[in-house]
Amino acid sequence: MTLEIDVSDRFLEAATEWGDNRLMDDEQALETKAEQALLEIEHLVSGANEVDFEVDADEGVIYHEPTDELDAFLERQADEVGLDPDAVLALHVDLFARAFLDDADGGSASDRPDDPRPF
Repeated sequence: MTLEIDVSDRFLEAATEWGDNRLMDDEQALETKAEQALLEIEHLVSGANEVDFEVDADEGVIYHEPTDELDAFLERQADEVGLDPDAVLALHVDLFARAFLDDADGGSASDRPDDPRPF
């Protein structure tokens, strides 16, 4: 089952920052950040070291073919909270938006209203 998630503004900003810091174009940076996030999630749930995904940068959509383990995990979580598995995956992906980014000033970005970090 292919899952489809919309790229959040937070994720898109992180991908843009990633690309700017590495002289990558926006599409390439979005694909890299999507792979990082999906790989972290898949690895935590299933132990996978590869992910099957596509990014439609023009539409701002990530398509992911989850492992059976991740699919079952997302189904359980979706049932618990009354969401679709796509929405649950989108929440997890958004958590990893800023993973692997250098924080140049050493501080937190918690002054942004959508940043869940306490500091």
